[in-house]
Amino acid sequence: MKKDIQIPQVKDVHVAVVQEEHIEYKTKDWNAYIVNNTDKDLETVLIVSQGYTDTKMTPPMRHTISKLPARSYAKIEYLQEQVLELNNTFKVTFFEGNQMFDKSYLFRKNTINTKALQTIPLMQLKGVLVK
Repeated sequence: MKKDIQIPQVKDVHVAVVQEEHIEYKTKDWNAYIVNNTDKDLETVLIVSQGYTDTKMTPPMRHTISKLPARSYAKIEYLQEQVLELNNTFKVTFFEGNQMFDKSYLFRKNTINTKALQTIPLMQLKGVLVK
């Protein structure tokens, strides 16, 4: 029975954490985004995020995006500075047509920082990307 279940590999869907300037508060905030760098729309995108270490754990945050068009991105959540000191996971489940996809993205503790910034596909912003 288990051998009959096919789990397709997720390609060109990423989670990125980008440092952006908050105009109103004049601060630099870290925001998590989901990036759909495919030619197909993603439907019913479910995201569960959580930060953790051996001794600490944040409550899980749940997010839903009804449709994420091809070659686009959407904001998931704001990340407080204290959360960057934890391992941060983003479990992403979505449908592409009638096929369900699932992948976990992990940002290890302290890897989200200004030294790790790179250009994020589609966004033309600097951030930290997990593929």
